[in-house]
Amino acid sequence: MASMSHSSIALCGASASASASDHLRSSTNGVSLRTLGRAMVASTKRNNLYVTARLKKGKKFDHPWASNPDPNVKGGVLSYLSTFKPLGDTQKPVTLDFEKPLVELEKKIVDVRKMAAETGLDFTDQIITLGTKYRQALKDLYTDLTPIQRVNIARHPNRPTFLDHIHNITDKFMELHGDRAGYDDPAIVTGIGTIDGKRYMFIGHQKGRNTKENIMRNFGMPTPHGYRKALRMMYYADHHGFPIVTFIDTPGAYADLKSEELGQGEAIANNLRTMFGLKVPILSIVIGEGGSGGALAIGCANKMLMLENAVFYVASPEACAAILWNSSKAAPEAAEKLRITSRELVKLNVADGIIPEPLGGAHADPSWTSQQIKIAINENMNEFGKMSGEELLKHRMAKYRKIGVFIENAPVEPEIKVNMKRRDAVVSNSRKLEGEVEKLKEQILKAKETSSSEDQPSSEVLNEMIKKLKSEIDDEYTEAARTMGLEERLTAMRGEFSKASEEEHLVHPILIEKIEKLKEEFNTRLSEAPNYESLKSKLDMLRDFSRAKAALEAASVKNEINKRFQEAVDRPEVREKVEAIKAEVASSGASSFEELSDELKEKVLKTKGEVEAEMAGVLKSMALELEAVKPNVAEQIFVPSENIQEKVEKLNREISEKIEEVVRAPEIKSMVELLKVENAKASQTPGDTKVSQKIETLEQQIKQKIADALSMSGLQEKQEELEKELAVAREVAAVKSEESLKEDDDDDDGSESEKPEIINPHFA
Repeated sequence: MASMSHSSIALCGASASASASDHLRSSTNGVSLRTLGRAMVASTKRNNLYVTARLKKGKKFDHPWASNPDPNVKGGVLSYLSTFKPLGDTQKPVTLDFEKPLVELEKKIVDVRKMAAETGLDFTDQIITLGTKYRQALKDLYTDLTPIQRVNIARHPNRPTFLDHIHNITDKFMELHGDRAGYDDPAIVTGIGTIDGKRYMFIGHQKGRNTKENIMRNFGMPTPHGYRKALRMMYYADHHGFPIVTFIDTPGAYADLKSEELGQGEAIANNLRTMFGLKVPILSIVIGEGGSGGALAIGCANKMLMLENAVFYVASPEACAAILWNSSKAAPEAAEKLRITSRELVKLNVADGIIPEPLGGAHADPSWTSQQIKIAINENMNEFGKMSGEELLKHRMAKYRKIGVFIENAPVEPEIKVNMKRRDAVVSNSRKLEGEVEKLKEQILKAKETSSSEDQPSSEVLNEMIKKLKSEIDDEYTEAARTMGLEERLTAMRGEFSKASEEEHLVHPILIEKIEKLKEEFNTRLSEAPNYESLKSKLDMLRDFSRAKAALEAASVKNEINKRFQEAVDRPEVREKVEAIKAEVASSGASSFEELSDELKEKVLKTKGEVEAEMAGVLKSMALELEAVKPNVAEQIFVPSENIQEKVEKLNREISEKIEEVVRAPEIKSMVELLKVENAKASQTPGDTKVSQKIETLEQQIKQKIADALSMSGLQEKQEELEKELAVAREVAAVKSEESLKEDDDDDDGSESEKPEIINPHFA
């Protein structure tokens, strides 16, 4: 029958007293209103009476009842009324970040099977080997998941929901709706069902299986109406003696303004109080995530069981991290500190048992997971069936009374010591090293201020600390590779590279490309590793130690150079020459180098060259090389113009880009990798002349390749032109500096002063 959104009736004339219903039953022409309803606007006229009806547009209601219902359908005929229908399309597979390494292995297995089917060749052994490796990798991955990884599994989009489990474990199930106050919250589903002939009241949070359902179910976050509906069903079950089974899977109660206005806190509190007074057995099962009071509102039970990868928390790891560390990126650390996994909550007596899940999580095999839940319900309800109502109340009260009892300073159990993760020891060592770093920094600063070598840490101590830290960093990298599933690939790549380097020829470009791709993948995913923060802090420590070592070595070399220079200058023959030339310059009466005679200028320059030769000999004796003599005062204060500085910076950028381009070439890259291998060999076998010669040859070849590429690019000509421009600018600056010095001398008060010594600064 068509529905009328609104209608208007006009009555006039002699028939004003007629009933409107009489005119709605029939028309002048004997046409029924049902027939008229098929038109958009229907109108009749009888004795000046007009009836007008405007029909509402819209889709015809799609009734869930089947045209030919099967009376023997599972759940009974009334199950056709349920809005929870099988999905038309299969759910898209979702791969979590830590599962991605396994996807590649699974693809390889599929590819091998396709090849076997297409070619008809026998790949049985390869398929069996790959399958075994995949199962082992999957087992290793899911044996020791981190807390944040379990959180991600609990939130998996394809994880089976409350109604999925209910339809798998019940013989019949009838959903009950409404809080008898005009509302029916779809985020909480309630109903009566039977398992093996026993009747139960089922209450649970319901998430959606896709975006449309999630919006309809409010992502499993109930409003006060949902908790009041659950409360009504609890009273109903208590009245009729039905055991209650609750399924928890919610991020938390819906915390919008409307829910608070309608009494969200009061609804949750009322449920908590009521559940402690019900005289029927209550069993709660956490099938996903149990968030805060929204989960506890239907979770005050005689026993609380958790699926293996479920979590139960007072605040989500992201919220906790945002509160404590002002960043949700610290969620992995927060998840570990909160102790929210099933194993940890069983140890704390918050949960009473763990229901196993298949490898890969409940979504990998929902039917098997549901059967495990069914077994757990039967076992626990058989236990509760032996208790009276009063005993159930005492049992429920005792469960929550024993939560939170801890013994301080208790010794750690032996098995916990054995199973303690390495990162616990790593954190301890990290803290010790942080203290050592701070102590070392203080010593270096103190040594810098006092310029005394007594308080500086010895080079041996620094080397020992750096060696120890490098070893721990290697362990951290190995642990990160293991958690990311890259350990096997890295080991295989190492073997290939070692084999190629032993054959003493250039590494193949394909192998270099594979190494680069693996390195890029490792660096990209390194931040996802659980021990990333520890590794990062240790790398910072190593950098500090290396800087400290470099500073100490530089200070030591500087002191040694100054000492040797002083010894060279203090030699009698050098001192005599310098004193003699000083006396000649003083007796000449010249006020500048230009005023000296040519003969005296030649003597000064000759003495200067001899002193510089002595300095160069000192540096050579220390295995150092003299690159250039320090310029005079006028050159020291020379600062290029902004235009020249821009040209220098631009040329430096072009040279750097060209060098990077050359180094990325496959030929140079293979030579660099081979040089690294030879350097590693040289460190293991010091004194091997053959290896040293090979290293020197490779270095020369690499330098020559880079030099050839730079000369061909035209950058060398640019550099020569820029050097000429700098030389001209430097000469101009020197002239200006001499003129300013003369002006300063003319400004003196004319009093006799000691004549300046015309001696090069290096003579001092």
